[in-house]
Amino acid sequence: MNTGPKFSRIAEDVRLGRSVTIHAFVNLYGCTIGDETRIGTFVEITSGAVIGARCKISSHSFICGGVTIEDEVFVGHGVMFTNDRYPRATNEDGSPQSESDWTLLQTTVRRRASLGSGAVILPGLTIGEGAIVGAGSVVTRDVPAYATVAGNPAKIVLSAASNPESRSSHRAAARHASAHLAELPENRLLAQERSG
Repeated sequence: MNTGPKFSRIAEDVRLGRSVTIHAFVNLYGCTIGDETRIGTFVEITSGAVIGARCKISSHSFICGGVTIEDEVFVGHGVMFTNDRYPRATNEDGSPQSESDWTLLQTTVRRRASLGSGAVILPGLTIGEGAIVGAGSVVTRDVPAYATVAGNPAKIVLSAASNPESRSSHRAAARHASAHLAELPENRLLAQERSG
């Protein structure tokens, strides 16, 4: 067991890069974590997951095997990845499923993408470079590079920015996604109930 913060569990088979920051109550096993990545409290990263360099993985997130997160990706609080499209506890005969009874699907999050808090990422997808996934979104299909998606299921609310490296285009995209979510009928109703 590697030495980590108090109350964290870092298995011997974890490959940690240089200057990785790990907070308390983290569970890591069989994964690879790149240089200077920061991992928040109550995060679990399982066997076969690969996290790039200089990423920020916020608290309460779950990153399962089959997930590759490239460099400089932001993962908000409580982001959940999945790796099985048809999960079951047992086989048809009632016996517990083993690893040979289901297909692990690969998911890739490209460099500098941002995943908002509470997002759920279904398996077998690619989230493109610099893309933004709005908070609470359920991503069911690939997200193009530099696009902003929001909702359930996540839909493109802003296409690729003309200058993908511009931080101001990313901020504008995030504001646009927030405004779009506020205008959804269920969210307008909720806002009215809270103010009334």
